Amino acid sequence: MFLGEYQHSVDAKGRLIVPSKFRDGLGESFVVTKGLDKCLFAYAKEEWKVFEDKLKQLPLTNVGARRFVRFFFAGAIECEMDNQGRIMIPANLREYAELKKDVVSIGVNNRIEIWNRENWTEYNNEDNFISNELAFEMENLGI
Repeated sequence: MFLGEYQHSVDAKGRLIVPSKFRDGLGESFVVTKGLDKCLFAYAKEEWKVFEDKLKQLPLTNVGARRFVRFFFAGAIECEMDNQGRIMIPANLREYAELKKDVVSIGVNNRIEIWNRENWTEYNNEDNFISNELAFEMENLGI
């Protein structure tokens, strides 16, 4: 399980340091793809397989399902960390998530999300999480 919030920078070559607390959970090779809310998702291979299997079950005849599958698979890349714990994030993924310099990596249970720091700060603002609305959504999800 991935937990916590860590701030790092993307260097001029597009490399990002993976927080040390996340490295063992991701393994030597893992998948990074476009995520929701203008961030990137990073999955350990085992978790990606679970997610991939769920996507395979979506009906090909449903236009929304096809879009959803394309969104995640077209942007997906396999990553390996170098000796310093860095990964290369391709330009198309950096552009999608607006990753320029300051980055926040957060643990979200079975995945890591990589955010532009300003976008994360704005998204994570207390005004975006009105407790009654959040409680209502949690109830709808059975939590």
